[in-house]
Amino acid sequence: MARPAILAVDQGTTNTKALLFAADTGEVLGRASHPLGVVHPRPGWAEQSAEAIWGSVAGAISEVIATTPGAEVASLAIANQRETIVLWDAETGEAIAPAISWQCRRTADRCAALAPHAEDIIAATGLGIDPLAPSTKLAWLLDETPGAREKAEAGLLRAGTIDSWLLWKLTNGAQHATDVSNASRTQLMSLDTLDWDRAMLDLFGIPRLVLPTIRPSDAQFGLTAASGVPAGLPIEVLLGDSHAALLGHGFAAPGQAKVTCGTGSSLMAVTPARVTSSHGLWSTIAWARGHDVFHALEGNVAVSGHAAAFGVRLLNLRDEGELTRLAAEVPDSQGVTFVPALAGLGAPHWRSEARGLLSGMSLGTSPAHVARAVLEGIALQIADIVFAMDADLGTPLDVLSVDGGAAANDLLVQILSDVIDRPVLRPRQLELGARGVAQLAAGKLGGSDWAPVAKDRFEPGIDPSTRTELMVRWRQAVSASAGTKA
Repeated sequence: MARPAILAVDQGTTNTKALLFAADTGEVLGRASHPLGVVHPRPGWAEQSAEAIWGSVAGAISEVIATTPGAEVASLAIANQRETIVLWDAETGEAIAPAISWQCRRTADRCAALAPHAEDIIAATGLGIDPLAPSTKLAWLLDETPGAREKAEAGLLRAGTIDSWLLWKLTNGAQHATDVSNASRTQLMSLDTLDWDRAMLDLFGIPRLVLPTIRPSDAQFGLTAASGVPAGLPIEVLLGDSHAALLGHGFAAPGQAKVTCGTGSSLMAVTPARVTSSHGLWSTIAWARGHDVFHALEGNVAVSGHAAAFGVRLLNLRDEGELTRLAAEVPDSQGVTFVPALAGLGAPHWRSEARGLLSGMSLGTSPAHVARAVLEGIALQIADIVFAMDADLGTPLDVLSVDGGAAANDLLVQILSDVIDRPVLRPRQLELGARGVAQLAAGKLGGSDWAPVAKDRFEPGIDPSTRTELMVRWRQAVSASAGTKA
């Protein structure tokens, strides 16, 4: 007898995963993964082919269904990379320009010009001014793509984050919608009304006609009708990947936090209500289940796990496994510090002009010390956000859970535990974004009572003086990377 299953798509920056979860138990019945590329046509720019993103989703769905016999797909749920923006033709359904990635810094000058409006923007949307947010990216696309603004104002174009783009393609143009979590990352949605904010649309120059309808995260978003995808599947959940991972950890209530270590990093915690940060973090919507809205506090860095790939290239190594083995050859970095500000500094610093920095080298420095410094830099960026969240919440986080591709690295997770001086838990299933949306969809079938994911525990293991010395060097290096005095 076929087992009812939830088809979960986790569309990320460098790959798309499709997993089939048993609706009643959460057991993974099958999985498929299709890689994606990011291009950097100019320094600071990052973009992707929107059609390639869609192709990876359709391909992964087709593959996982074909290779998982005995599963009867009941519904589809989507977790997606956030803040990447797509602009497409409403009639043909084809993107009219490359998708501008969340990592892209091309709108730094536009952001600088908006500084006088910072307080109003934060008050309305919870987000500070930074090229990470799609608001200035969409305005750039409308201004820099020939004829785009005129077509947009005439209602001939559609725009959206990756969830909206995939929904449009999956339903063959029948649905143009987004969920509240993704909309809260655009810098165009009011956290009070949960709808597009007229003042923000005017400020950023975005025609309302191009934007999708905002719905709860567990809304019924339509039925699949795309070529190559099983027809008639109900699309039950849309959710930003970081939000979905929080659900996947089982953290649906305040007091718990997770960090996703993928291409970048997102540290997020559910809060009882909106929290306005005084320490460089952003307020956002975690998700909405029907009329129940959950708020969150979040800090983001653009280059996290991606820094390890950079280190591999810098040291001319084979892969990230070799980088880690090299780093493990030495007990510390011997004073070498690496700041992974390869796309600016994110939370809590928000210095778009900052650049990557490798410092503290001597004649005794070896490739192993540099490799170690790369892993330390990833962990120290996250630590800065942990300490900022401690301050905003008024009480230290007791423990941190970690997920994402880079979290599979034991040495990196141990270094993270060392620098934040508290335990770090790592689920034995790292595909928590897919699990989070699948469990939310399963709940609509009455089958979301899944067993918690087992977790490994990492305890801090360095002495306080070593940690203090490391943090002092890190803060000096961060200041240098941003061109400021320590």
